[in-house]
Amino acid sequence: MFSGIVEECATVVAIEKELENIHFTLRCSFVDELKIDQSVSHNGVCLTVVRIQDGTYTVTAMKETLDRSNLGLLSVGDEVNVERSMMMNGRLDGHIVQGHVDQTAECTAVKDMHGSWTYTFHYHFDHEMASRGYFAVDKGSITVNGVSLTVCNPTFDTFEVNIIPYTYDNTNFHAIKAGTRVNLEFDIIGKYISRYAVLLKN
Repeated sequence: MFSGIVEECATVVAIEKELENIHFTLRCSFVDELKIDQSVSHNGVCLTVVRIQDGTYTVTAMKETLDRSNLGLLSVGDEVNVERSMMMNGRLDGHIVQGHVDQTAECTAVKDMHGSWTYTFHYHFDHEMASRGYFAVDKGSITVNGVSLTVCNPTFDTFEVNIIPYTYDNTNFHAIKAGTRVNLEFDIIGKYISRYAVLLKN
């Protein structure tokens, strides 16, 4: 479980393909605090640490994860938003994030608001998936590349988010531009409500 409050950007230092899996090796400031089997969010994707060596750690993404996320687009040198799992004895500064990416979206516009930035994203809308909670709600929570954000001006297949300078500087939002593909995780509470509504109809 995560909060969507990114700790920092890790740097991809190696990528190794093995059958349908990809092993990503990354470097960040808290490598020495990690343990094998520990869960870490990478652009919003929960992955397990499988190796720690020479100031780096390695995680493995399987085909299902690669199909649903932007991890397969990563290259050596790219920045990845990382967050260790949430400690249950502290404040929930973001929202409840599972680290189970639902799908990707494409950035269609970035607008400089002279002190903040507004990003517009387009995602594939599917009525069946929407009935299960896979959609953006005005002023609701959404996770973009692992960052907990508030939805603004949603349509059936687009939404906007506003980014303050701290988030811009300390996550990989500063590298997102029109055409960039990002990971989305829709709000888990919305999924439960949508599922309950479907069950009531049946």
